[in-house]
Amino acid sequence: MPRTICVCVEWLSAEQREHIRSVSANLGFQVEFFMPGEEEAAKDCLQRAEVLLGHSPELLAAAGPQLQWYCCTFAGVDPYCSNPSLFANPNCLLTNSSGCYDETIAEHILMATFMLLRRIPAYQRITQARGWDNQLPIRSIREVNICVLGAGNIGSAYASKALALGARPIIGVSRSGRARAPFSHVFAIDQLDEVLPSTDVLAMALPGTPQTAHILDARRIALLPERAVVINVGRGSAIDQQALIAALENGHLGGAALDVMTPEPLPADDPLWDAPNVFLTPHVSGNMTMGWTRTRCVELFCEDLHNFATGRPLARLVDRTLGY
Repeated sequence: MPRTICVCVEWLSAEQREHIRSVSANLGFQVEFFMPGEEEAAKDCLQRAEVLLGHSPELLAAAGPQLQWYCCTFAGVDPYCSNPSLFANPNCLLTNSSGCYDETIAEHILMATFMLLRRIPAYQRITQARGWDNQLPIRSIREVNICVLGAGNIGSAYASKALALGARPIIGVSRSGRARAPFSHVFAIDQLDEVLPSTDVLAMALPGTPQTAHILDARRIALLPERAVVINVGRGSAIDQQALIAALENGHLGGAALDVMTPEPLPADDPLWDAPNVFLTPHVSGNMTMGWTRTRCVELFCEDLHNFATGRPLARLVDRTLGY
């Protein structure tokens, strides 16, 4: 019986489907593709599939114990790590698609950096009220100290782009504190309090884990210098949102750009909507609307399929106890 791969990805082009099919056939697999609305057929396939490519906890939960590998097309996999019962096979491997979102999310952070330094949220409110105040103080990326909290692939891609545009040497903060290009220095997470007082731009790209929940709380927000700005593209749970709103309202923070928040979708009556100098986007920084991202996602899956078929370690294997 041929080994089966179940693919439940709605954005695949004909060329991308053919690429997956061709690589799979060469490795001894047959592929079945499913679109939204075909969940029942996909669940039937998952009773015999050895591999699942998709982004659905519901479909993963429907898979049989023969499933050996779940490749999630998202970079963040906290819903799967926090709920082991989704895996009928407790030894099922979990990989994410880290590496295909670097460009699109780094571009989003860079855009947000310039918007906050040049006071675009404030100018938007002025012009929406048909006002003409054009003397708000702005800053250059060359004048500020940038810290990336979460110095992984996404944070590194952002730092590279910012440095190319004239930013000062950028520091990173990670769990390990291990040196990594292009950061001038990488601090361990337990040194965060030492870093914040000299941080003008705090860019957060953290996974959602118990260790990162409210890592930026009221006490740490107070450690940031006045007029500092915060950008978050990781998980909304990493910030104490009420403390952030208070710091924006009292003028301690110069602004915030949030692509993630708690909860999502943000309720229409949430005070975050009306906080001053805030720029909100509805979790779009890593959307699969960019062609490069989609192509890279397929490439990474096919690379790891080679590893899986030949018994080599998977390149993007997630430690489910850590959440990444």
